[in-house]
Amino acid sequence: MEPTQSALIVPIPEAEPAVAALRARLDRSASWGVPAHITVIFPFLPPDQLSPQVLAAVGLIAAGVPRFFLSLDRVGWFDERVLWLSPNPAEPFRELTNRLAVRFPAALPYGGQFRDVVPHLTVGHDRPGLAEAADAVAPALPIRARVTALRLITGRPEAGDSWQTLTDFPLG
Repeated sequence: MEPTQSALIVPIPEAEPAVAALRARLDRSASWGVPAHITVIFPFLPPDQLSPQVLAAVGLIAAGVPRFFLSLDRVGWFDERVLWLSPNPAEPFRELTNRLAVRFPAALPYGGQFRDVVPHLTVGHDRPGLAEAADAVAPALPIRARVTALRLITGRPEAGDSWQTLTDFPLG
């Protein structure tokens, strides 16, 4: 089946040992084949609009943000419905999101649903057991990672590993 959506994310493979089992139960995007990540823009453009010009523009924006190290150092909540890990620093994610949103105004983060976009790695949402998951993941913190690229993925919002990497854009 053809992909219907795209997203720009920063995968955090270093977080997988601490969050993979929790995400498998508590975050539906894990069942789509999306790895542990921090979202930069979702939804991005429809897959049929991902032209060479779009890819080149995203690549230039990514190259304008230096590579960096991060630490996932605390558990956070959105209204006791979403359990997430906070990246420190968060500013490079905000910079990527803001630059991309300016360049691609049709691709507002989360469809423009939230006024302030908070960079985060979702552990789970809208499921029983989130408080227990917070207790389970906290001892694994901090999780340190090196961020070197922005990833463009495409897929369908349904179970079955439908999301695939289209390309990675190196940071500067």
